Amino acid sequence: MGQLEIFVLDEADRMLDMGFIRDIRKILTFLPNHRQNLFFSATMAPEIMDLAHTILKDPKTVEISPVSSTVDTVSQSLYTVTKENKKNLLLHLLSDPTIKNTIVFTKTKHGANKVEDILKKANIPSAAIHGNKSQNARQKALVDLKSGAIRALVATDIAARGIDVSQLSHVIIYDVPLEPEVYVHRIGRTGRAGLTGDAIMFCDTSEVKYLKQIIRLIGKEIPRVSKQPFHIDLDVKSNII
Repeated sequence: MGQLEIFVLDEADRMLDMGFIRDIRKILTFLPNHRQNLFFSATMAPEIMDLAHTILKDPKTVEISPVSSTVDTVSQSLYTVTKENKKNLLLHLLSDPTIKNTIVFTKTKHGANKVEDILKKANIPSAAIHGNKSQNARQKALVDLKSGAIRALVATDIAARGIDVSQLSHVIIYDVPLEPEVYVHRIGRTGRAGLTGDAIMFCDTSEVKYLKQIIRLIGKEIPRVSKQPFHIDLDVKSNII
């Protein structure tokens, strides 16, 4: 490691957050002082950027698009539903054959396993990936999604970082993320390389405050679909100015 010239940190926002920073700092002690550091991330919160500056020296920033931007090729929609009916709404949506394949995002590992069980009981080929799954299991699930062996990949955010499925038709956000920047990462799994995609987000009463944070971040309302069997009326409008 003493001969290393370039240090690359992908998904830098999460690697400097989520408790990894101590590991990163320890790795840095084994590296030469004179090296090039490259950090990559679709989003970078101000506090994480401040942390990055403690590692970087006179850094230059290259931005392809604004941090809060969402991909133009992704059609976004919002479904307001009770927490209890999320599973029923998911099965209802997946009865539509135009949802060729999807990544379903959950907040927790337990939630991912639970959704996987729901889908399998409904005879929808699926697999879950999260931190408790082995690397081999994650790789197999991803290969199965790409090959069409499974239709739904249920994932937590940390496990889904860096996943690239070129023709993923849909992303379904089962749980509204607690951090608005995560939304940008999630919907970016579809509509890649110029292709179109659809991002569907479920929101229950307890998640409205997190939804409003997302709306403020992306600077626009997410179109709501009310013509669905499990619709509930929630005040989701946010001051985006």
